[in-house]
Amino acid sequence: MRKVINCYKENSSTIKKKLKRTSLKGKVSGPEMGLPADQYYIPEGHKIATELLEILNKHGSGIGLAANQVGIDKQVAIVNVKEPIILINPEIIEQWDEIPYYEGCLSFPKHSVHTKRYKYVIVKCDNYECQLYFGPQEMVGGMGTWEKEKSPDDDLRLLESICVQHEIDHLNGMVIMDREHKPEPIVVRKKWGRNEIVGITDGKDYKEIKYKKAKPLIDSGEWVIYIGGPIT
Repeated sequence: MRKVINCYKENSSTIKKKLKRTSLKGKVSGPEMGLPADQYYIPEGHKIATELLEILNKHGSGIGLAANQVGIDKQVAIVNVKEPIILINPEIIEQWDEIPYYEGCLSFPKHSVHTKRYKYVIVKCDNYECQLYFGPQEMVGGMGTWEKEKSPDDDLRLLESICVQHEIDHLNGMVIMDREHKPEPIVVRKKWGRNEIVGITDGKDYKEIKYKKAKPLIDSGEWVIYIGGPIT
C-alpha cells in the first residue's frame, strides 16, 4: 500500500503540479452479471478513491487526502468529515463569504499556517450528476433547486467545506503555504475568566490555553487574543 508523502523528507514530482484528469468511462459490472469480485470492472477514478480511503484510514489521522499526496497523478481526492465523499475531476464553480482559517496538512506534518478560505463553495465533479454544496448553512435555490433545513452541526459542515477547498487545491498543485495569510491580530476587549480557554497568537503561531496562563504572554506585548479556526 502506498503511504502519504512527507514533503520534508521526500521529493515528490506530483505535489506541486496540476494533476491529470481521470476517466469514469466503462460499465461497472457486479453480481447481477454473474461475475466474481475479482472480475468486476471499476473505473480508474473509483479505484484511486478506494485506495485513498484505505490509506487515510490506515494513517489514523487527517480528514482528507488527494491523489498526489501518495504519488498518483490523477484528479481524485477524498474528504471524510461527516461521511466519505469522493471528488473526481472536481472544480469549484462558486465560492463566497471569505474567512480566516488555520490549516495543517498530512504532507507537511507539524506545520500549520493561517489561510483565507470561504465558508461556502459549490463544486462540480464528474462522479456526480448534480453540483455539490458545502458550507455551514443550507442553501435555498441559487445554483440548485433543493431546499433543506439548517443542520445543527454547522461546525462540521464548515470543516468539511474547508477540507474540500484544501483537497481541490492539492489537485491543482497548490499547498497550504501558497495560501498563507498572516492576519492582523483581532484583539477582543472583554473580561475573561481565569480558567476560560482563549486563543492567542504572536502573528506566526496560534495556541489555545487558559486565560490565567495567557495573560502574562499578552501583558508582554508579544501575544494577543485572536479568534481563528481549528487545524484541518
